[in-house]
Amino acid sequence: MHPILVRIPLPSWKFFGELSSIPIHSYGVMLGLSLVVGWYLTLGLAERDRLPKETLANCYVFTALCAVIMSRILYYVTNPGEFKSFWEIFALWRGGLVAYGGFLGGFIGSVIYLRRHKVPLWPWGDVAAPSLASGLLLTRLGCYLFGCDFGKPLPPGAPEWLKKIGTFPHWPEGTLPHGSGSPAWVQHVQHHLVDFDSTASLPVHPTQIYEALVGAFLLALVFWVRKNLRFRGQVFLIFTFAYGVLRFLLEMIRDDLERGEFGPHIAEHFLIAGGLLLFAIAYVVCLAPSVTDPTMRRMTQVLAFVPSIVAYLVLKPPSFADQALVQLSTSQWVAILTVLPAAAAYAIYFKAAEAHPESALAIDLEAFYRMHPEAAVEAKPEESEPVSEKVLPPKADEPLEGEATKKEDPKKEEVAPQAESAPSAPTTMSTAGESKTTASADKEPA
Repeated sequence: MHPILVRIPLPSWKFFGELSSIPIHSYGVMLGLSLVVGWYLTLGLAERDRLPKETLANCYVFTALCAVIMSRILYYVTNPGEFKSFWEIFALWRGGLVAYGGFLGGFIGSVIYLRRHKVPLWPWGDVAAPSLASGLLLTRLGCYLFGCDFGKPLPPGAPEWLKKIGTFPHWPEGTLPHGSGSPAWVQHVQHHLVDFDSTASLPVHPTQIYEALVGAFLLALVFWVRKNLRFRGQVFLIFTFAYGVLRFLLEMIRDDLERGEFGPHIAEHFLIAGGLLLFAIAYVVCLAPSVTDPTMRRMTQVLAFVPSIVAYLVLKPPSFADQALVQLSTSQWVAILTVLPAAAAYAIYFKAAEAHPESALAIDLEAFYRMHPEAAVEAKPEESEPVSEKVLPPKADEPLEGEATKKEDPKKEEVAPQAESAPSAPTTMSTAGESKTTASADKEPA
């Protein structure tokens, strides 16, 4: 784990005071990398879908700013005690961003910007979804390098390789200006799970790696959906549904206190199983009808209830034991409140796509081009120049090119010599990439 990738040394000038180097934080680097990768993914797909590239480039910048701001605000709301001054809110290199806050902020920012510029929302959501998945992959690697967002302690029988990557160290003093160890080590010391002299935390679930793998899976999923697109918005809605379900499951093994919890205290086997049951019903009713293979559709509908049943059986305490009362985390509540509307929207748009498949895939940019006529001129494809034809002299028994071969009424037809009664050879006329072969009509004998 490397919370600081590199330190840039500074000259020993009085201007810099006691500052001898500039630390480059690993989380900040991965956050910046995710924005760059998302930029190229989003604009490349926008150009492929013939969306206004320049407008969406500006939309991406506005959306990214809204995402970072909202993710920081949500972290502040759930962890106000961590900030000793107002200016610490801007210390993004120290971590402290909530992924769901970024998604919600980006969505709100997109709606505001796209409505102002008359660009439809769903096509933008489809081209932006891959950048959300890649951003999840990269930023969670940054979380792992920093040590935040860790999981619960691993059981004794866990594989040694998993224990190794799930052990976070006690940093040397001065590694960071705040704290003296990784977040997992600090929390375990505070809860008296390890001594202060311990060199590392207990082995925990590396949930940062788990969620990075979720991001890689979602990236592959959204590209697969793009190849089988039925309606605009399908990629974004499937991403929202899948990420919500997987994030809900990951939160079950998260242990960092910064994630925040609220809501009623309910027995764990009822609360967790109930949330998974809602997801299963949403899939069976709203998403499963889009599976074309009947056997696969029925199989996935049955499998959708398996997580809920397993969670109930595993978390249910023995009859003589006390029930563990828990609350849902902030991200679990957000998952429920986003998955269910996404599933309902998916069902509505899928039914509309079945009735009108062509219009479901159409992108209406008429209002945008009325507002931005210069973009309409740029988007108009250039007319291809006609292909120059190579004119050959006609043969003796062929009519000149351009002569019509009309079949006239026999009574008005001029008498032709017997030698010319044979049908003329076919004439080939090529026009800008098309070739047509026209045979002259046989002349009847006089």
